[in-house]
Parts: sequence; structure tokens; C-alpha cells
Amino acid sequence: MTYYIHDVPGRLRVKIPLLKANPSKAEEIQRLLQGVGGVRSTSFNPLTGSLVVVYDPESVASEKILALLKERYNLHNAKALTADELIQTAASKVGETISKAALSWAMGQVFEASGLSFLAVLV
Repeated sequence: MTYYIHDVPGRLRVKIPLLKANPSKAEEIQRLLQGVGGVRSTSFNPLTGSLVVVYDPESVASEKILALLKERYNLHNAKALTADELIQTAASKVGETISKAALSWAMGQVFEASGLSFLAVLV
């Protein structure tokens, strides 16, 4: 299971597949985080499995919040995607899809032309 972390001072987004369509687990995590000094608010999107934590960077470091999540929910740095990796993966998938569509179109054009040539020879 991979997860995604985006952190800017004061705002942490953690996308965890475990949270997708699992509001009870998300509520559990939100209660846990609201007990951490410096955490101002949390919000959860059940469609994406994304949890946003708004915190006071003067009071608590994002590393402490992540450490708590890693400890309680067995998240590992090796399975985390950075923003660049996430964008690169998405771009790669889009490029692959476009390449397949272009190849399919080109093959259709070749076979269409071949079919017409074959019919012309027969007539």
C-alpha cells in the first residue's frame, strides 16, 4: 500500500488508501490528531482517502504528526510518494494512453487503406 504526503508549514495532506470509503477509521485518526497540541483542525475526503491536518508550526512539527500516524497505522517512508513522483506517474499514464490511442488510430488507417487497395485489386 502506498500513500502520499504533501506538507507545507501549517498544512499537511496525507492520502492513505486505508481511509478510502472508511469514515470510521478516518474519524478515529481525526480524534487522535485533535488530541495533539498545536493541531487546529482536520478534514477528511472519503472518496480520495485524503486527510488534511491544519496545525500551528510553532507548536508542533509535521514530523511529529507523521510519526504518530506511522506508529499507529504502520505507514512507511519507503511507500510514500512525493508530489513529483505522483505527477510523474500520472503523466506517464497519460502519455501511455495517448500513445496507445495514436497507434490504434494509425493501425486503423493502415488497415483501412490496405483493405481498399485489396478491393481495388480484386475489382
